[in-house]
Amino acid sequence: MGRDTLTGSRIRERRLILGIRQAELARKAGISASYLNLIEHNRRRIGGKLLVDLAQVLGVEPSMLTEGAEAALIASLREAAADSGLPVAELDRTDEFAGRFPGWAEVLATNHQRIARLERTVETLSDRLTHDPHLAASLHEVLSTAAAIRSTASILAETGELEPEWRDRFHKNLNEDSLRLAEGSRALVSFLDESDSSAERRGVPQEEAEEFFLANSYHFADLETGQTTPKSLVASAPQLISDASRMIARSALEQYQGDAALMPLAALQEVITSEGIDPARLATHFAAPLPVVLRRLGVLPADILGQDAGLVICDASGSVLFRKPVTGFALPRFGASCPLWPIYTALLRPGVPLHRSVVQQGRSALGFDCLAVAWDHEPPAFDRDPLYHAVMLILPRREVPEDAQPVGASCRICPRRACPARREPSILKEEF
Repeated sequence: MGRDTLTGSRIRERRLILGIRQAELARKAGISASYLNLIEHNRRRIGGKLLVDLAQVLGVEPSMLTEGAEAALIASLREAAADSGLPVAELDRTDEFAGRFPGWAEVLATNHQRIARLERTVETLSDRLTHDPHLAASLHEVLSTAAAIRSTASILAETGELEPEWRDRFHKNLNEDSLRLAEGSRALVSFLDESDSSAERRGVPQEEAEEFFLANSYHFADLETGQTTPKSLVASAPQLISDASRMIARSALEQYQGDAALMPLAALQEVITSEGIDPARLATHFAAPLPVVLRRLGVLPADILGQDAGLVICDASGSVLFRKPVTGFALPRFGASCPLWPIYTALLRPGVPLHRSVVQQGRSALGFDCLAVAWDHEPPAFDRDPLYHAVMLILPRREVPEDAQPVGASCRICPRRACPARREPSILKEEF
């Protein structure tokens, strides 16, 4: 049933919410109760003055009766139905449900969004607890110190008479270890308690660099026009606290600056507008290497590229050096990524461009076009082995192709069973 044919249902629901009898509403609107009954059962279309009169009595805008629930609410309900993984026979009546029961529809949509946020939080926290190097080091320090204290205390408790010199030495060790334990515990609690808004946030360097790029939307207009330098941007960035994060950010900005010099923004925008996103054609047009083209496209603003895009750059070990997230394609914050990503296949075939359609497993299976290529990061030489890096451009698709290759984020938070590339068990069930 179309949204425009549910005006009567909305009138009835609004009347019931207000506790107004049908005869009373009909009298105030200047029509008969039998005619209002036909309207409320969607057997008569209304408009004009009668619609305005009914809306006035019910205390709503006329558009609320004719249009009902917003499109965003209906889209959220459909997304919730799709994410449930269960066959929903009444999916074609989503508009009717939202129109007749807007309150319940809002509750369902809000709960679905809340559950999705909680699931993402669980995935992120689990991944962090598993792989965060700072947390692992702090826990190791606390546990090793506690073990040392216990060992010293056992010697003092179980051994008979000790020479004063040895007894003093053990007491000194106990004192020093207890101080270490207290300091380590305070550091661990401080690390767990500090918020993202803390002026002295101590995240891992990669996190600080990612926060810097995110704060600038991965686009640096002044750097493209030569009005600033990577060194100046890094020096003035409040997100970059540690020397390591500043080094990471500066290296990425220098690469960004070099890519922008080969493919100036104005000329690139003109070609994209006229010819679309074709990396091979762009590489020929600008005489630029394909890795440069993919990196350049990945950080362009959506209004210039014409759509959202994600980007991942890794080294030969598979460690992610740079990442720009895109909605629907989960990127792990710590630890190894899914080995089925095309970027890792590209590392096995340096210089050979790859195009793969993939679908990332999860409650909302979305399709993506992934374009990847690996290249020698350093100038070639006879006296050294190649130092390969790889880049992958991630472009969302409207539909998931039938031949799409299933991939995950990382084994730890991937719900896919019977995966030949799995390294460790997942903490999630398949319905996630």
